[in-house]
Amino acid sequence: MILQPVVNIAEICARKGVENVVLSPGSRCAPLTIAFARHPKLNVKTVSDERAAAFIALGMALTTGKPTVLICTSGTAALNYAPAVAEAFFQQVPLLILTADRPPEWIDQLDGQTIRQQNVYGQHIKHSYTFPVDFSHKDSTWFSERMVSEALNETMAFPTGPVHINIPLREPFYPAPGEEITFDAGVKIIEEEQPTYSLSSTQLAQLQQKISNYSRILVVAGQQNHTHEIQAALQQFASESGAVILGDLISNIHTLDETIRHQDAILACPDPEKLATLQPDMLITFGKSVISKALKLYLRKYKPKAHWHIQPAGQVADTFQALTRIIRCSPEAFFTSIKATSDTNYSSAWSGIENKATDFLKHYTSDAAFSELTVVARIFATLPIDSNLHLANSMAVRYANIIGLESSKNVEVYANRGTSGIDGSTSTAVGCALTSNKITTLLTGDMAFFYDRNGLWHNYMPHNLRIVILNNHAGGIFRLIDGPKQQPELEEFFETRQALDAANTAKDFGMKYSSCATLEELSQILPSFFAADAGAGILEIFTDSKANAAAFANYKQALLKAL
Repeated sequence: MILQPVVNIAEICARKGVENVVLSPGSRCAPLTIAFARHPKLNVKTVSDERAAAFIALGMALTTGKPTVLICTSGTAALNYAPAVAEAFFQQVPLLILTADRPPEWIDQLDGQTIRQQNVYGQHIKHSYTFPVDFSHKDSTWFSERMVSEALNETMAFPTGPVHINIPLREPFYPAPGEEITFDAGVKIIEEEQPTYSLSSTQLAQLQQKISNYSRILVVAGQQNHTHEIQAALQQFASESGAVILGDLISNIHTLDETIRHQDAILACPDPEKLATLQPDMLITFGKSVISKALKLYLRKYKPKAHWHIQPAGQVADTFQALTRIIRCSPEAFFTSIKATSDTNYSSAWSGIENKATDFLKHYTSDAAFSELTVVARIFATLPIDSNLHLANSMAVRYANIIGLESSKNVEVYANRGTSGIDGSTSTAVGCALTSNKITTLLTGDMAFFYDRNGLWHNYMPHNLRIVILNNHAGGIFRLIDGPKQQPELEEFFETRQALDAANTAKDFGMKYSSCATLEELSQILPSFFAADAGAGILEIFTDSKANAAAFANYKQALLKAL
């Protein structure tokens, strides 16, 4: 017989708004599996590879904004969750991780599938709990129910993130044949009201007085999901203040017409006098990580007099080595409350060079020969309106940030930039596609794609998933960055050359497959590939690593002349 407090974990999750559960098969976790699988209000999927399962759950939570529950058996299964847990921690994605475990008396006793699971995720978790193993005292049930509510509340408390409950379980794991599983209607639930994170009148007056001392205001948005509230607040602040608004593609502010979106190109300008005209005296930041290395290096060199970071709670990074003030409120509250006036000459300096960069990129990618950069430009021009775009790490996200997206596309952008690993890019995109009715495109490289093929190994292939693979048969980024490209070990030990293609992968998982190696072939394939009724598909674009490196060098030389 399965313990009722274990069964009630599923009920508490459902009552507190959990919708999606991803579990991986195992025996020790059978009581959890059965309880969640039989709950009528939970959408439960099974994915055998725990690493892929965790990233799929991450993608679901990213898309829905609600906690996704992960369930696995004891032993190394829990360790395989670790990459996605770390990504969720730094990207602030709500996950509730439930790991089945041996009871405490069997730890370190050479019993099968047994490791030291308490606090297994170390410092990459918001909180770790240990579920009671004995329920002979009534307070144990109260404790277990309270724990699950607290854990779910913690996943959604700012900054949102992953929370772990380790659950030691003794046999029997399975109900007797015909035994019914019931969920307690009177299970204890603790709800938590989220604060509004607004500014007091005193704080507002003080900040208003301070910001009036600055006339060259630059707002930099870090990674964040798209929200209408932030878009509207930024739109209001930009139009009223004249401040310059800048963000990487993963900041999801590219839908604002005023956004400076080509900072990578702009800051390649070789003229120090022009660069000096872009220096802010007031820098305002919000959100998480920034992709653009050029922007980070620029602001570390051309420091503002003041740097304010807007964040309701949690640790704040001093990314630009210029931080002077942390303001504890929501970005929406700040940008709709604060009044400022930025010098029109300052905004004109940014908009002027932005227009040059935009025109250059448009003409260059239209006329240049076949390479990964021109391929990405063609793909972005064809992306469906109102769709999702996932960017794998390494060169895919960098190419995307260089090219940028037009505001009219209204594309929501995601990338695993919490830890910036390639390990779960495909799985995360799958999780997004499973919880969205929009076409969801993954732009990835061959190394990231083949590393994470198990993200497709399950029975839930989403019809709206489109995967575009830039296959140069190597880790092409190492030819484009200083250091490895000068080393004799480049080809064997950095690039990891391989001869794989994705045709068999597409066949294995029932996906449509197409490939090309020229811009003409690409133009012919893209319309049908992105058609709403095309079904899940892989488009593999074959390029040459050495040719890509030469083409990228040509791009940088042409850019220097244009600016």
